[in-house]
Amino acid sequence: MKKGLTVTVCMLALVTFVSLCSADEKNGETIFKAKCAMCHADGGNAMKPDKSLKKKDLVKNGLKSKADIVKYLRNPGPGMSKFDAKSLPDKDAGDVVEYMQKSFK
Repeated sequence: MKKGLTVTVCMLALVTFVSLCSADEKNGETIFKAKCAMCHADGGNAMKPDKSLKKKDLVKNGLKSKADIVKYLRNPGPGMSKFDAKSLPDKDAGDVVEYMQKSFK
């Protein structure tokens, strides 16, 4: 009986974790499509093709980690809108970066 309860609790925890992870991924995708896709369709860059969202270009431009990319979103420079913490909270910014990293390799 005790073993069955333990297995049930573990399964519920796993299901909850998986649903939360997929919700975060969906959140990142939704925000990306609403705020980024107009200039970064398919991970490209309509204004500066050498600054795509593909990993090799991000690394070449000094954006190696999730924290680097979020920092850049906060103060990107000419040609890109700023996404301060009020317009894009840290959790949402992280979700967007995770979506980008999974989608544009």
